[in-house]
Amino acid sequence: MKFGIFYEHQIGRPWDDGTEQQLISDALDQVELADSLGIQYVWEVEHHFLEEYSHSSAPEVFLAACSQRTKNIRLGHGIILTAPKFNHPARTAERVSMLDLVSGGRVEFGSGESSSEAELAGFGVNPLEKREQWLEGLEVAVRCMAETPFTGVDGKYVQMPPRNVIQTPAAIAAARPRVRSRRRAARHAPSPCRRAAACAAASDTFDTPRPRYRLLRRSSR
Repeated sequence: MKFGIFYEHQIGRPWDDGTEQQLISDALDQVELADSLGIQYVWEVEHHFLEEYSHSSAPEVFLAACSQRTKNIRLGHGIILTAPKFNHPARTAERVSMLDLVSGGRVEFGSGESSSEAELAGFGVNPLEKREQWLEGLEVAVRCMAETPFTGVDGKYVQMPPRNVIQTPAAIAAARPRVRSRRRAARHAPSPCRRAAACAAASDTFDTPRPRYRLLRRSSR
């Protein structure tokens, strides 16, 4: 059995000038302690515009800070919103790869699509197309990490010419509890991936049956 910690960075009102700084400082101290105790994972969400519920709009910055205060704990994006209007696939690949480099190869890459109207409308993502956008963004991001060089794409949501992208075989997970979505994520994992693992990025995924977790692991091999 392995153990991890999971951060949304909730913070209720009222706030003052130092509230958020104290929240993040405390979380970094907790991650450092978790690493010293042998906890294997820290997961960090990506959310936008969700006051009180989650003040975690730049998880790559938090996880990079964690990487410099720890030695062994794995650093999980749980998840990155990979619809291109949230994050361009090349930037997703670059950020994941750079985090993997500065952490000495400890990154877990989780991908998701969001279900929040505040986030979707805020970035102009059509809720009826969000899954299609998520999948195309994920596919292109993974290709950016797997191809040398990236050979370009002319898709429905992403257009990009061939380019060299900083690469590293970070692990991939999809934060969707449905089996078919995990199959899709596993199919889009590049062959150099060390391991694909289910990412508990929302409350319902904590209750995901074990066979679904194993399904992703089998499909990614």
